[in-house]
This record gives sequence, C-alpha cells and structure tokens, in this order.
Amino acid sequence: MKKWNMIIDVAKCHDCNNCFLACKDEHVENEWPPYAAAQPWHGHRWINIMRKERGQYPLVDVSYRPTPCMHCDDAPCIKAAKEDAIYKRDHGIVIIDPEKARGQEALVDSCPYGAIWWNTEKAIPQKCTFCAHLLEDGWDKPRCAQACPTGALRMIHAEETDMQAICEAEKLEVLQPELNTKPRVYYKNLYRYAKCFIAGSVALQDKDECAEGAQVTLTKGPQNSGKVTMTNNYGDFKIDDLEENSGRYTLRIEYAGYETGTVEVDLTTSRNAGVIFLQPARS
Repeated sequence: MKKWNMIIDVAKCHDCNNCFLACKDEHVENEWPPYAAAQPWHGHRWINIMRKERGQYPLVDVSYRPTPCMHCDDAPCIKAAKEDAIYKRDHGIVIIDPEKARGQEALVDSCPYGAIWWNTEKAIPQKCTFCAHLLEDGWDKPRCAQACPTGALRMIHAEETDMQAICEAEKLEVLQPELNTKPRVYYKNLYRYAKCFIAGSVALQDKDECAEGAQVTLTKGPQNSGKVTMTNNYGDFKIDDLEENSGRYTLRIEYAGYETGTVEVDLTTSRNAGVIFLQPARS
C-alpha cells in the first residue's frame, strides 16, 4: 500500500522558519485526537531547523537542515514505549498516543534524532505527526510543506517500489543510516550540511587580477582521477561533497599562459585554501 514520505532539499532551505511557524499555527492550543494533544507555546520545535557554517572568511557558506520526526519503520521510540504508547500506522506515520504515553518522559531520550519533546504541563512526550489529521481529511501535504516557499519540503504518497525509484533517481539519503531505523524522511543535497569543501581563489601574479576560467583539479593519492571545476569571474572555486578528516589532497591549477600551480591541503573540516597566485609561463 502507499505510504507517506517526506523529501527535504537542504539546498533549497533558506531558514525562513515558515515551516516552524505553520506547525505552531496548526498545533498550539489545538487538540487533534487521537494523534496529538496541543503543543505548548514555547520550547517545542516539532520541525527543528539545524544550522551549520562551513569554511573560513571570505569563502563561507551556511546550510540549513530541517529535522522533523523521521517516522522510522524500525523506530526505537516504539520499542521503548510502554503499553503501545507509540505505534506506526499502516500508511507509515508514527504516532505518540497522548493518553497512553502520559508520564513516559524517558521516551524523549529514545529518539536518536532528538525529535521527541516533553510537554511539562501535560506530562506527555510529543512530536511531529506529519499532520495526520489533515492527511486523513484529504490534504496531500502537512502544514510545514504547504508553507515552504522554496519547495524544500516535499511530501510523497507512494508505493515502496516507487519510493525507492525516486530515492535512486534523486540520490536521496537518510540521516545516520548506520542506525538502520529505516526513516521515511529523505534528504536531497545533504552533503551541503553533512560534508565539507575545499575552496580558494586564483589570481595572476604579474597582472594582480582574478584568473577567471582557470581549471582546478582536486586529487587524493595516485589512483584518484580527481574532481574538476572552473574558477568563476572572481577567480573563486569550491569543490564540495568531501569527507571530513579525509587526509591530504592536492589542488592542481591550470591556466593558459601560466605555470601550473599546486597546493597541498590537509582536510579536517571545510577549508579556504586562500589566494593561489600563478606565475607567467617561461618562454
């Protein structure tokens, strides 16, 4: 049968917080039995936007990763709950029963993604429900996805085989796949948050100007064919989707009429290699 899935494109999230505000608008002071009690005004972020700054001045970027409940098929919270206080519906959505879960504060720590919040006033754990009450009423997306102005949040109602085909075609990933929780929230362009880059600028020594269109090749070891990019009109380049703490890389810079430049970079986290000056070729 078809199940609900969410795709989050990290490259499209601008941290506008529309999703967060829409969630508040739908759930604060609103009871949606049997799926959720009212969300408190403060403290809870049922869709929590994580932020990560990469690089060093002036080559810096910031990425945002919206993080709701993952609605895992093998959810640790379901295993930790007493008296079936958390259950998974046939259409893929994980629900915390607001009555059965009362007093079970330990469930907050059962989620490895930090998606469960404790409502002190009501003494219940709470989280994102994918707005199950709206989906049952015929909506095709929860409020967070409806409110997203860039299309960073996308809801998919699909058979398993179709969803897997989408994952392969769009190169989707899940958070912490080593946990094997089988999430139903998938990420596109997750490298923008989870991995790192090497960036820099290329300039011509004799002219003191930017080298637009220089070819930059990044290699690691003799067997690595390398990643290739070109500098922009400011002479800047960025090579992304690299693993943190992945060791020593070599930058090779080529530009017509100039000596080939090489720079070694020991990659721990995202690095700005600085300005690389090229010398005129010897005649």
